[in-house]
Amino acid sequence: MVAMERSAMRPEQPRPEPPLLAIYGALLEAYGPQHWWPAESPFEVMVGAILTQAAAWTNVERAIGQLKAAGAMSPQAILALAEHDLARLVRPAGYFNAKARKLKALCSLIVDRFGGDVDAMLAHDPEELRRLLLATYGIGPETADSILLYAAGRPYFVVDAYTRRLFARLQVRPPGDTYGEWQEFFTARLPRDASLYNEFHALIVRHCKERCRVRPLCLSCPVLPLCPTGQGTVST
Repeated sequence: MVAMERSAMRPEQPRPEPPLLAIYGALLEAYGPQHWWPAESPFEVMVGAILTQAAAWTNVERAIGQLKAAGAMSPQAILALAEHDLARLVRPAGYFNAKARKLKALCSLIVDRFGGDVDAMLAHDPEELRRLLLATYGIGPETADSILLYAAGRPYFVVDAYTRRLFARLQVRPPGDTYGEWQEFFTARLPRDASLYNEFHALIVRHCKERCRVRPLCLSCPVLPLCPTGQGTVST
């Protein structure tokens, strides 16, 4: 009797975290390979990384289409455009005046520091390149790491609002909430593999657009068995 009472008084043990690779596997099985980033060149990826800031991808595609139609899909061509003309071309992506300035700042970095050679830029020491990108107007950690991962093929895990939403609900997250803490949380628990980071991030985006929305669709969620938040929602 005493033993039973002591057992009943024991605090509930915290639920163990599911390993990140188990979450990745469940997403990959549900959605398949994403083949992201859709672009014809590394420079187009870099342009898209800026244009996608606070923008739907369909609108980014329209802006990129207009840049291509104008023959402005190179650093030199973008720098040759007047800023108001560039803003007009990228208008579909929103915040077009600011994004025109950001694109010109990126292209100035490529031309001034690397002689306009995009391949030379992307082959540069990745930590130094990250510092250069972060020192460029309009490029923060998420955009810099998107360029490093998707354009340069370097293993930098990209953290965005979708990542925070999904893993907060899975209760698999760092104790803090800075970009650096989130990124370190993933890189410490995953093999340092650019192709894995690429696919994982693309799957997170796909999943959060389709199911783990602001108002989630938990009943059809492929990671429901791993998600205490979803299980609580479904059971109520």
